Amino acid sequence: MSDEEVHFESKADAGASKTFPQQAGTIRKNGYIVIKNRPCKVVEVSTSKTGKHGHAKCHFVGIDIFTGKKLEDIVPSSHNCDVPHVTRTDYQLIDISEDGFVSLLTESGNTKDDLKLPTDENLLKQIKDGFSEGKDLVVSVMSAMGEEQINSLKDIGKN
Repeated sequence: MSDEEVHFESKADAGASKTFPQQAGTIRKNGYIVIKNRPCKVVEVSTSKTGKHGHAKCHFVGIDIFTGKKLEDIVPSSHNCDVPHVTRTDYQLIDISEDGFVSLLTESGNTKDDLKLPTDENLLKQIKDGFSEGKDLVVSVMSAMGEEQINSLKDIGKN
């Protein structure tokens, strides 16, 4: 036994997976699925029965929850697909910086300063206009597979 202390530098997270497996045949419309390593909301599912010895196949059409791009995939219905853990959190908007980042207030009273303004022109205009008018705004942040993005906005108003 040596008397040296050995320190390991860990770069891993707590081990919580970004996705979980689910049988392709059980994934429904309005659910979530990973297509081409992108988290998608399922907008269309069709199942085809194949020949004598083949598998029934599921055809998924999904829209990327961050970019809005349409993606498709065909998977045997008995096989597993990756389903992303998608969470939606509401934060109060405190400030918008010149470089396009927002400052948000979390439930615990801390600030979250690592989110950029959304790329969607309509939502971006609503956030900037509402903020410049001094409204109390709450933004919904969608997060999945290590990505986060503002996807909606509410005006909580003054009581």
